[in-house]
Amino acid sequence: MASTVRASLGRMGRLNVQQQSLRFSSSGLQVHRDSAENNASTRFTFTEDSMKKVKAVIGIYPEGYHHAAVMPVLDIAQRQHGWLPISAMHETARVLDMPRMRVYEVATFYTMYNRTPVGKYFMQVCATTPCMLRGAESITEAITKKLGIKPGHTTDDGLFTLAEVECLGACVNAPMVQINDDYYEDLTTKDMDTIIDELKAGKKPKKGPWSGRLAAEPLTGLTSLSEEPKGPGFGMQSGF
Repeated sequence: MASTVRASLGRMGRLNVQQQSLRFSSSGLQVHRDSAENNASTRFTFTEDSMKKVKAVIGIYPEGYHHAAVMPVLDIAQRQHGWLPISAMHETARVLDMPRMRVYEVATFYTMYNRTPVGKYFMQVCATTPCMLRGAESITEAITKKLGIKPGHTTDDGLFTLAEVECLGACVNAPMVQINDDYYEDLTTKDMDTIIDELKAGKKPKKGPWSGRLAAEPLTGLTSLSEEPKGPGFGMQSGF
């Protein structure tokens, strides 16, 4: 048993060394840097429609616990603006009557908040272990080759931004990419090229698995629930 574990770890070690050069550095902004488009003086206010959503979200929480709405309110701000400037964080803090630092803590911790501008199509390639073992690096390379950008960068036309992220929770459908709110799973490099071409053409690519299976069904076909269920009373003693 011990020798098997050592052999497996040895193979993983060699794989890591071989794949290390393919991984790019983190593409997230870890600290705030004032810029012309992102500073405390940049004006941000919630639109009337966004404010209705904010009030609806706040109304979910008990009186005195409205600070708990900070995550969905930040998401509303980001969807309105396209990304999350520091002025949107300040407005969120004002609306929720909470210290700005508390908002910073949330916005800088969760990678779902984009604190720098992103393209119309924000492509997040899952690079955690299951996806890595199933070829995530080749998906990133295919996007880089197709669009001419590396993780953390946006195409000159503003259409695409590429990022490598940690687990997106679709391990059984690895490798996968999240584009805006949609998941594209069981991908090959050819699939990725097709998805990019369709997005460029203004089309809506098929969401979910590209392997032909439904959701997370076994790739080799169903292994259970493969026949019609038995009727009521099946298997019960005749006396009942």
